[in-house]
Amino acid sequence: MTRKELATRTGVTEKHINTLISEERNITASFAKKLGYVLPVDEIDSDDPKENAKYWQGLQNNYDIFILEKQEKNNITTEEVKVLDYLEDIINYLILIGMLASNLSNVDKILELRKILKISDLTLIPKLPCKGAAFRAQLATNVKIDRYVLFGWQYLCELTTDTKSVNSELNLDLLKLKLNEIKHLMFDELKDGCRKLKELLAPCGIAFNVVKHFRGAPVQGFIKKTDDNKLILCLTIRGGRADTFWFTLFHEIAHIFNKDYENRSVDFDSSDSEIEFKADRWAQDFLIPPEKYREFIDLRRKPRRDEIEKFANDIGVQPFIVVGRLQKDGFLDWSDCTDKIVHYKWAE
Repeated sequence: MTRKELATRTGVTEKHINTLISEERNITASFAKKLGYVLPVDEIDSDDPKENAKYWQGLQNNYDIFILEKQEKNNITTEEVKVLDYLEDIINYLILIGMLASNLSNVDKILELRKILKISDLTLIPKLPCKGAAFRAQLATNVKIDRYVLFGWQYLCELTTDTKSVNSELNLDLLKLKLNEIKHLMFDELKDGCRKLKELLAPCGIAFNVVKHFRGAPVQGFIKKTDDNKLILCLTIRGGRADTFWFTLFHEIAHIFNKDYENRSVDFDSSDSEIEFKADRWAQDFLIPPEKYREFIDLRRKPRRDEIEKFANDIGVQPFIVVGRLQKDGFLDWSDCTDKIVHYKWAE
C-alpha cells in the first residue's frame, strides 16, 4: 500500500503518514484505531479492529519505553551512582546468590537495583519510612544506621523468604500449640533447627527465614504482613550469640501475638518503648518461667555452673539461655560462663 493510499484510507494527509514513518510523530490512540480497520495484523491473526488497534498502540508504547530507557541511562545522576557505595555489601551478596550479574556497569547495576528494590531512583530511599514492618535491633552508641542498607536488607528478607510454601493464613491458635516444640529446636544444630522451624511455622501462616546481616542495618528481626494475610518472619545471627537469636525469635513471636506488625513502623531508638518492653517480658517469661527464676536467683550468690545446667535442664532450655539472662540481669559478669554461650556463624 502506498503512503498516499494509507493516508486516504485513514483520513489523514500524506504528510501525516510521512512524519510517522520518519519518526517525527508518534502513533496516537485515535490513529491506532484507524489503523486497526485499515491494516490487519498477521502476527495476531485477528479481524477485530479493536485488537489490531491495541497491537499498533502497543508497538508505539514499546518504542516509547525503549527511547526512555536510552535516555534514562544517559540521565543517571552522580548522586545515584554514589548510592552504589552505600549498597556495596548488599550488591555483592545479590551477586553471590545469583540475583545480580557480576559484570554489570554502574549504570546497569542502578537499573537492576531499581527493579529489585522497586524504586524509580535510588536516591529516594532515605525518604521512605519503614512502614508495615517491625524491627528489633541491639543498639550501641557506636552503631550507625544506614537507610540505604536497611532498605536493601528489608527487601532481601522479602526476596529470599519462600512465601509460596505457606498455604495458610495466619493462625495464632495453632502457633500457641507449637510454642514448646519450637522452643525445643534450640537443642538442634542451627541449620537443622531453622529447617524444622520453617516447617513448624508454615502451617501457622508464617514464612520463616534467617537472613544475612550487614553493617549499617543493626537488625535482629523483621516481621511483615503480606497482602494475603500471611507473615514474613526473618532473623539474623548478628552478634552470633545463640541466646540472642532464640530470645529474638520469641520476642518477634510476642509481636505476632500482640499484632504489633499491623500498620506501624518501629524507630530504632525507640527500642525501650512499651511495645518492645511487653515483647521482651513475654519472651523472658516464656523461656524462663518467672516464679522458677525468682526461686533460682534467691540464692543470694553467684550461681555455680552445675546449678545453671541443672536449672536449664529443669525448665527445658539450653544453658546459654540461663547464662544470657543472668548476665543481662547482673547476676553474672559478661565474662562469666562464656564457654556456655554457643556462637552461630553465617555460612554461605
